[in-house]
Amino acid sequence: MYTINMNMAYNDKVMQIYEVLTSVTQKIYKLSTLYLLERGILTVPPKGTMPTTNEFIKSKSYMDGLNPFGDKRALNDIEMGILHHGIETNNIGLQLITGFAQCAKNKEVKEFFVKGKELAKKQIKVMEEILLESDVQFSATSGGTVTTSTVPPFSDKLMMHCIYLLNGFGLVANSFGAYFSMRKDISVKTTFLAKDVYFYAQEGIKLKIKNGWFEERPQMEDRSKIIKGY
Repeated sequence: MYTINMNMAYNDKVMQIYEVLTSVTQKIYKLSTLYLLERGILTVPPKGTMPTTNEFIKSKSYMDGLNPFGDKRALNDIEMGILHHGIETNNIGLQLITGFAQCAKNKEVKEFFVKGKELAKKQIKVMEEILLESDVQFSATSGGTVTTSTVPPFSDKLMMHCIYLLNGFGLVANSFGAYFSMRKDISVKTTFLAKDVYFYAQEGIKLKIKNGWFEERPQMEDRSKIIKGY
């Protein structure tokens, strides 16, 4: 997100902020990833055989996959990476939002988190099915387990904002998957998953507004009101 924001920045000081934040984030990502790998608690993606030559797509059938009676080509490495990342992030989100659901005090917020838990399970199931259809076995998911605690670590407001941000990341990830997957069935499925995330996110925004938890952003002047004098 810092990289995207950098592309929209025109102030030197603002660009410096994003430059530093990007650098810090990359360092933390590397340290945390190596830490988890060293302790064997990070899900490693399935490995493909390294190619020995460069190949070029020779037919439009490379993009097929919607015909239930037709053959589907093997997943390419980008598609494999997209599916693995989707399963990994949804598994993390599933555990996080399960904990939030246990701790939320507001009834509507609790119901919203429970709905998000089911959405994460659906996304994982769809992506795992694509892998299994292609004879790719997903590595055993490891990591933390949700405790039985019902003591909220944060306010309902902060937990809702966290899920609001994760919904945004989920939308970006599914859109990325839909565009860069060259098998039509994967593109269609990730598009529908993005649709589900979008409507779930909209429900969360309405809930934040209802509870007075959504600060209004700076906006352009309403010229028509100024001209009319109100």
